Amino acid sequence: MVDLTVLASGSTNPTADRFGSAFLLSVDGQHLMFDCGPSATSQLVRAGVRPTEVDYLFFTHHHYDHDVDYPCFLLCRWDQGAGLERPLTVRGPTLTERFTDQLIGVGGAFEHDWRARTENPMSLSAFVARGGSLPRRPPSADALDVGPGLVVGHGSWEVHAAPAVHAQPWLDSLAYRFESPAGSVVFTGDTEPCDSVVDLARGADVLVSMCYDDEERMERSGVAGGQSGPRRSAGMAAAAGVGTLVLVHQTPNVARPEEAARAVELAADCFGGTVIFAEQLQRIEVERTRQPVSDGDR
Repeated sequence: MVDLTVLASGSTNPTADRFGSAFLLSVDGQHLMFDCGPSATSQLVRAGVRPTEVDYLFFTHHHYDHDVDYPCFLLCRWDQGAGLERPLTVRGPTLTERFTDQLIGVGGAFEHDWRARTENPMSLSAFVARGGSLPRRPPSADALDVGPGLVVGHGSWEVHAAPAVHAQPWLDSLAYRFESPAGSVVFTGDTEPCDSVVDLARGADVLVSMCYDDEERMERSGVAGGQSGPRRSAGMAAAAGVGTLVLVHQTPNVARPEEAARAVELAADCFGGTVIFAEQLQRIEVERTRQPVSDGDR
């Protein structure tokens, strides 16, 4: 069974109900996060998963609403793991390695924190009380910049990436496809409709795609480039032949109840499958409804 949990389904504009982007996939006792936007660590715990239980983190791109909680997640996972946590694998587009080093490397933004916790006798006592063994090591992560293709292969599941069109040339962006015998999920990240994302999503069970706002408002305000609303996301879902479309990354405009219902209607006009307007902490069971697609067919 594959469970998708929407940790954060908002945008850069915080509301009481939504802020940032972060998603959790749980399969066979393993947990994978996709993006780590504002409050992702706290939302993860609210969803019943400790940071120490997450071993894989994938970034679609490095806008702050997708990565600003990364230092919190890194340090919380390291501190609470007491040296017993499994290695953390982090993959993302260009800047992922540098960003990680700038946070927890020597000379990084949080060196002051981990030096205090690895040298202060009180902190070392707390570390031992949690089950750790001295000496205490600084935090670390296996962080790599990646591009299109196979990103991680783990026996029963794989994660592939493809380019997404969003903020180039300032930021590289990737979409990801999680594939397992139990089901497949594609995370578009932030993107306008593009063939690379449609090809990646072909035949997937679930497509998680942005719903920034109604496309007409997006066009009027000049923010249509590099982004999708309900009709654009639905068009990609229809072209890829996916089973379910999950609309995320909603701005306050489109997240109002009457507008959310309209967004679902607009998407349904373009796409014949199931449409879900995601809420934070919503849990979606992913079922295999499509035949697995081979790499050569994507």
